[in-house]
Amino acid sequence: MNKSREIVCIVCPNGCRMNVSYDENNKVTQVENASCKKGEEYAVNEIQCPKRSITSTVGVINGALPLVSVRTDKPVPKEKIAAALEEIRKIRLEAPVKFHQIIMNDLLETGAQLISTKEVARLEKM
Repeated sequence: MNKSREIVCIVCPNGCRMNVSYDENNKVTQVENASCKKGEEYAVNEIQCPKRSITSTVGVINGALPLVSVRTDKPVPKEKIAAALEEIRKIRLEAPVKFHQIIMNDLLETGAQLISTKEVARLEKM
């Protein structure tokens, strides 16, 4: 039995409202109203394996700031986000932290890297 669902694309500012038809095994059979290939790919992924990028913060020891912002370099499956945030919560970095420093490779075997999105200098003690 075929199912259908309306999905609003978040890949670009066009925000296409796509109609996606799929079978009982979540195999996409048709995507309507996608104005680009990336939108069509997004619709298929939303039905078969929805993914999201993760943004968070990590504690910094001896840093000019107590936290540094981090993100994944690519989206991870939605079902692994809670576990990934638990792993991120355990991390403490020693300052200095460089911009785009790799904090963790292969986060929960997703192939995604956790990287810093800000530089944090070491706090100079007087």
